[in-house]
Amino acid sequence: MLADLKSAKKVTGAKQVTRALKNGGVQRVFLAQDADPRITEPVAALCREQGVETESVPTMAQLGSACGIAVGSAVAATIL
Repeated sequence: MLADLKSAKKVTGAKQVTRALKNGGVQRVFLAQDADPRITEPVAALCREQGVETESVPTMAQLGSACGIAVGSAVAATIL
């Protein structure tokens, strides 16, 4: 599923993913395992509340690369 991120419509970053979750239309959220839990846990909690599926990614660098950006990302989401 991580390979699908490059071509999918997506948002990256905790603030943008949180905003998208609150607005609806998020299909799946990706969380980097090596990211600071203070960033990822509130997003994960919101996903649990809304019943949105999450997927764990080993590193921020891998998640950033899958999103097609040159920097790491703690959180990303595919959207409708």
